[in-house]
Amino acid sequence: MTALKNSVVLVTGGSRGIGKALVEELYTRGAGKVYATARDPRTVTHPDAVPLHLEVTDPASVAALAEQAPDVTVLINNAGASTGARVLSSPLEDVRREFEINYYGPLLLTRAFVPVIERNGGGHILNVHSALSWLADGSSYSSTKAALWSQTNSLRLELRSRGIQVTGLHMAYVDTDMTSGLDAPKASAHDIAVAALDGIESGAYEVLGDDTTRWVKSVLSQDLTAMYQQLAQ
Repeated sequence: MTALKNSVVLVTGGSRGIGKALVEELYTRGAGKVYATARDPRTVTHPDAVPLHLEVTDPASVAALAEQAPDVTVLINNAGASTGARVLSSPLEDVRREFEINYYGPLLLTRAFVPVIERNGGGHILNVHSALSWLADGSSYSSTKAALWSQTNSLRLELRSRGIQVTGLHMAYVDTDMTSGLDAPKASAHDIAVAALDGIESGAYEVLGDDTTRWVKSVLSQDLTAMYQQLAQ
């Protein structure tokens, strides 16, 4: 379990959506300092947050961030992108771009901050996944989140002996800019942030943020037709 009161947390993509809600909830829980990253740090609006520039696909930017935030004990890999790219029909460079952001980005951050967290006595990493980590929909986004889920499982095993716990956060649609054009039920970013931070503090391996995600996880061990009903037709 990881106490968030007085902790030093870095939230990537901390200027809007779930990232912004995480920053707000961290301060509600008494975090000592929260670094919030964005491509443009001026978009970070929380008055107490420490805004920092980050381009998650740029190793030099990630390395510079680790130098600027040497006291971090909790890393939240929240930054991500959904471009609408399709695995079969979209240009490969679009698919690769999503993997650079959603898979390699968190990996770069984790590699950079594991030594930082170790030097500070251990701590926690939260990776933001999706219900689409488990439910394929033909998008490269779902493929990137499936790959990130596997990465998180590996990191959890690798870092256990090094004093760093790892939690994966899964959720379906959340009411953010990314889903503004969708007419579908959506969880609130605040509720997802609360569930995520509860998971960190309780030492949960995975946080399932809504009913859709809990259903998807529940049918993973069943025949594929339980999840993909079109295969039964």
